[in-house]
Amino acid sequence: MRIFGLYPLRPIVLALQLSALAAVGPAHAQEVIVGLAAPLSGNFATLGTQWAEGARTAAGGDAGARLVEADDACTEEGGAAAAHALVEAGAAIVIGFLCTPAVEAAMPILKEAGVPVVTPVRTGGLTDQKARTDWPVYRLGPRSDDEREAVADILIRRWRNEFFAIVDDGTIYGRELAENLRAAAGLAELEPVFMDTFRPQLDNQIGLVGRLRRAGATHVFVGGDRSDVAIMARDAGELGYEVTLAGGEALRAEDGPVPLAAGVLMVGLPEWHDVAAPQILQALREAGVKPEGYVLPGYAAVQLATGAVRVAAEDGRPVEEILNDFAFDTAIGIVRFDEKGDLARNIYRLFRYDGEEFVEVE
Repeated sequence: MRIFGLYPLRPIVLALQLSALAAVGPAHAQEVIVGLAAPLSGNFATLGTQWAEGARTAAGGDAGARLVEADDACTEEGGAAAAHALVEAGAAIVIGFLCTPAVEAAMPILKEAGVPVVTPVRTGGLTDQKARTDWPVYRLGPRSDDEREAVADILIRRWRNEFFAIVDDGTIYGRELAENLRAAAGLAELEPVFMDTFRPQLDNQIGLVGRLRRAGATHVFVGGDRSDVAIMARDAGELGYEVTLAGGEALRAEDGPVPLAAGVLMVGLPEWHDVAAPQILQALREAGVKPEGYVLPGYAAVQLATGAVRVAAEDGRPVEEILNDFAFDTAIGIVRFDEKGDLARNIYRLFRYDGEEFVEVE
């Protein structure tokens, strides 16, 4: 496995680093046509614009990259139309398609044209069916089941010797997180001291907190939202009950009437602006782009796409083979794909709330 930007014997791999892109210059850089498909109008235009702004900034710093854009409208019809337009424009690779209907409609068209796709769509079936569809699709982001797998993996390792409980709010999201954690704990021969489903959005959770204390729980995973976890933490404090509460990425939300207490744990994704190199953040500032939402993943997608196409041209190999064989140094960290096209590692991490923000736990 070779890593763009880190492998010393291949100077071209440095093309993924911003400083190297500037050094290449227009006279030596092979032009790479990157297709971009995103919802640039309609209800999801905010997300599509974030992706496009990040991609445009990255392409603007690479004299040999040309971005061709298509509005996929987050629909099947829009996805198919965007795919046809980008193939006709000569795109060697396509990035984007933020919605499942659009990317699923586009993939047969792009497969036929031999054009690989890098997408942030989380739907597991997109890559799970790769053995059957042979779609050249690569996921630049987590799968839909990565969060619950990370919750189980991280907390079981840390709470193996603790008296832990598992509660959920009865929603599909909360119950899936809780049930997966319970099942994984069972496989690890661990048993929670308490399990229950609580009624969400109450003014207080005194009854639930009291039952947790009587059960002897010192650590509690809550499959629910930020407001309910905040109320539980408040009520535990009022009862003088010392307990560590943890939740999923739903905790990264605005405070409700009760602020979230310091010390609450979250299994979630990193803030990409904390990961990106200073020169990339500077490039975004100079372009007037805030590094929020899909901006940095869009930037990373262009880095990955242009590097893969250039090395494919140099090696005389299909772009898909390069995506399969290489790791990529990008704005959101090292990216490597597994045999299905998913990220080779789960990127969820453990964070602790310090009263103002979530800070990663080492």
